[in-house]
Amino acid sequence: MTIKRFPLTAKQVANITTTYPTPFHIYDEQGIRQAARNLKQTFSWSETFTNYFAVKALPNPHILRILKEEGLGVDCSSLPELLLAQHVGFTGDDIMFTSNETPANEFRKARELGAIINLDDISHLEYLEHVASLPDLLSFRYNPGPLRSGNTIIGDPREAKYGLTYEQLFSAYAMAKSKGVHRFGLHAMLASNELDPLYFIETASMLFDLVATLAREVGITFSFVNLGGGIGIPYRPEQEPFDLDIFSRGVADLYERKIVQQGLPPLQIVMECGRFITGPHGYLITTAIHHKETYKDYIGLDACMTNLMRPALYGAYHHVTVLGKEEAPATHIYDVVGSLCENFDKFAIDRSLPPIDTNDIVVIHDTGAHGHAMGFNYNGKLRSAELLLTTSGNIQLIRRAETIEDYFSTLDFTGFNGQA
Repeated sequence: MTIKRFPLTAKQVANITTTYPTPFHIYDEQGIRQAARNLKQTFSWSETFTNYFAVKALPNPHILRILKEEGLGVDCSSLPELLLAQHVGFTGDDIMFTSNETPANEFRKARELGAIINLDDISHLEYLEHVASLPDLLSFRYNPGPLRSGNTIIGDPREAKYGLTYEQLFSAYAMAKSKGVHRFGLHAMLASNELDPLYFIETASMLFDLVATLAREVGITFSFVNLGGGIGIPYRPEQEPFDLDIFSRGVADLYERKIVQQGLPPLQIVMECGRFITGPHGYLITTAIHHKETYKDYIGLDACMTNLMRPALYGAYHHVTVLGKEEAPATHIYDVVGSLCENFDKFAIDRSLPPIDTNDIVVIHDTGAHGHAMGFNYNGKLRSAELLLTTSGNIQLIRRAETIEDYFSTLDFTGFNGQA
């Protein structure tokens, strides 16, 4: 069972909204820092363990700076994410560049920054060599196909566009070796928001075996193995949190048996967790503005899919709290919805909640990953502000809300005489 807490009182939020109107996302710095420390501490048996935070989860420089201070690297998948990492001061091996169908300019920027490049296809090897040159250290992403199952978010590996097949890996590493690459990494990312530690232990076992086989048959030395990300968080109160201790002990045992006892060179263990670090420590704060009664009871919010896409995209559950009514009986069943012209624009369906009145502040939990980051401008809706609750208890604006001027800024109105 997971207790859903919010670190501010109704009075504190009311004070914040006088400066920053709803909707907005707010992130708890202390919670983020503690999550980063917990992951590092759990893997302290591996002296060189590194988590490369998946920038796509929460691409904000203030968050990345916090994680840099906590000793994390960054996992980037696009040019803007590389530039964001550069602005924060990440460089070299602190950056893992894992992308797919990658344009030339993104490879060139990754090489300029000295990032570790993790290739998604065997054909990308010669493409990278042609457009940007090959680095001394190179990694490939493995897709095991029918040998492993995925989950509902990331899908069946056989249907995934990512990674190389088992047979392709041998050819890719041999080709890279022949082209002068001296150091190698191996990566797999097979599940997203998975709460079973045994799934990741099985992935580690598969990758350690593959490292041993590739090293022996291709004649190469591996510098690191990237176990991927995908560690889940308990979005539903009835779910148990991911057990880091079981996961770490399982990986440590496998490392001892499959790497150390087999006489293989030391291997750095890395991951690319994003959701696990920031997800539970973000909240979408929104106001109830309408109550509609037709075939169902609807609570209309001033937020919409622009602010949080996951429920519509995945049917994902996000816990809902009504500030000031946390202990009130959940006597009403509502659909909690936004104003987008899409019927899927619903944060909760048939949810038991206390009676909600107009102007009540509603907290949508666990939006610290893939929340604001997945926002969009359909219907001309504007993306909200992002705030940070600092460790000192202050509220810091770390991204202002979009304006109408922002929305129109890329349009050419030359020759149009209407008055806005």
